[in-house]
Formats: sequence, structure tokens, C-alpha cells
Amino acid sequence: MLVRVKRDVDGGVMVEAAVMIPIIFVFLLGSVDFLFAFYQWNAAAKAVQVGARIAAVSTPVANGLNALSNAVVGVSTPIGSTMPYFKVTCSGAGTGTCSCSTVDPLGGTGSCAGVSGYNAAAMNTIVYGRGGSTACNDAASFYFVGMCEMFNRITPANVRIVYEQTGLGFAGRTGGPVPTITVSLQNLPFQFFFLGGLLRFANIPTIPASVTITGEDLSTAAP
Repeated sequence: MLVRVKRDVDGGVMVEAAVMIPIIFVFLLGSVDFLFAFYQWNAAAKAVQVGARIAAVSTPVANGLNALSNAVVGVSTPIGSTMPYFKVTCSGAGTGTCSCSTVDPLGGTGSCAGVSGYNAAAMNTIVYGRGGSTACNDAASFYFVGMCEMFNRITPANVRIVYEQTGLGFAGRTGGPVPTITVSLQNLPFQFFFLGGLLRFANIPTIPASVTITGEDLSTAAP
């Protein structure tokens, strides 16, 4: 009897199929998810490029930053002299915040004169475009495109902008300071449809997208 049981192969194909089919589906659906993740990374990279370009020629998200060149002019900083150091970090998370640091990594003096508060309208311009809308995919032309037209999961809460003085511009400059502007994403993990519950894929951190560009005239009314 035991010999017959050992030699019985009936149902063997069904057992093999039961083992292999789930593995095949994991690989197949996993391939789809990874291709979608690559699309998300590519779309996010394009979005921060668009956001940085808009930020370079728009009113800053930090209130008062575009007037800092004139605000620092005084006895110790005459017109035409080197701009004092500043680093302003703005985040759209929550109700939106901006903080300014004057700790110069090169040891010089810094100033955040007149820089205070978060400008939600300026952040909306960067995220939703220049048309004044707070919705995605409604741009009438490329000029009105915002970050979320490139990647519609992006909201102001997902955007972080850093304005940092790096030696350009001068005190008293009419167009304001000339910082480098870094636009990056935060709190925006990759989205997985099939692998979200497997191997902790749902916990993959924020999509790594960041772009730095030189500021120009920091005002939407600039010529």
C-alpha cells in the first residue's frame, strides 16, 4: 500500500500549478508596478523642473524675500555691497511655513530683514500654474502649466522650496536678491497597486526629485 502511494503521481500537475501560478502572478504584476513607479519618478522629476522655473520668476513663497535687497541696505551694508547670507526654507505641509536662517557656512554675517510668513498664493502659482486656478489639468497653454500638470498627485503640501544666497546679486538691487532656488518633494511616496501589501513596498519613502535653479526677478510683475 505504501509503495503504491509513493508511486502515485495523480494530481501532481495540479500541485505544481498551485505553487507556480502565484509566483508567476507576483512577477507579472510586480513588473507592472515597477514600470508605474518609474513613470512616477519621471513625472516627479519633470514637475520639480517646472516648479523651479516658475519659482525663479515669481513672487517668493516667503513674504518679504523679494524686498530683502533693499531691506538690508544700511550703514554696514551700503548699496552695491555683497548681499548678506540668508537661507529661507518654505514647506507647504499643514498650513504652510517659512523659516529663515542667517548662519553663514562661510562665517560671514547674515540677514533676514523683513522676511516673514508663508505666501499660499505664491505656492499655488508654482503648484497649479499661473492661471490663478487651484485645480490640475486646466492649463490653457504651456505658459500656465504648474507642477501638478506634470504629476497630478502633487499638492502644496508635497512641495518644499529653499531660497539660499550664494554670492550673486548685491545690496539695493532693484529686482531683489538672486538666490539659488531648490524645489523638492516631500511626503509623496511611490504608489503601488499590486505590491502595496507585499514586502513593505507601501513604506518606500518620498520620490527622490529635486531641482536647483538660479533666481531671476522674484516678482510675477517683473518685465
